Amino acid sequence: MLTQVYRLTKSTVCRVIALSAATVGTSASASTMASGAGGEAWKTANSIHEFNVKDIDGNEVSLSKYKGHFGSQEPWSEEEIKKFAQDKYGVQFDMFTKINVNGDNADPLFKYLKKKQKGTLGDFIKWNFSKFLVDKNGQPVKRYSPNTEPFSIEKDFEQYF
Repeated sequence: MLTQVYRLTKSTVCRVIALSAATVGTSASASTMASGAGGEAWKTANSIHEFNVKDIDGNEVSLSKYKGHFGSQEPWSEEEIKKFAQDKYGVQFDMFTKINVNGDNADPLFKYLKKKQKGTLGDFIKWNFSKFLVDKNGQPVKRYSPNTEPFSIEKDFEQYF
């Protein structure tokens, strides 16, 4: 899932877009190339801004809207996830559909991210909550393990933003 973390730093509110992997979901891809190109087009992508993803309601959202911003482990249905996140935590940021991130049916966006930021033990996503830091130009610049707390990524902001 793609989530956003808001953080007040140095009198500025920064929005970090954290891409978290949900390794089990539907077999269909939830992202496409914004250009309409299919197949292996993700291999030549220059940034995440070239991808469209489906939000949790099934609407297509262009990741280009984040340009310039800083920034089967899940058994519940997407409706249940959305209700829980909104009711319990007051979530108002964009929430996206569950996807496959490994294997032949991996979503093109995650194929791209894994190509740009390889993992320690391999290019696969090892577990939910793997994170990718994407700079203001849409370039994946760092990859974090699932046990990395989102706010601990803040130390890397100055280097990339």
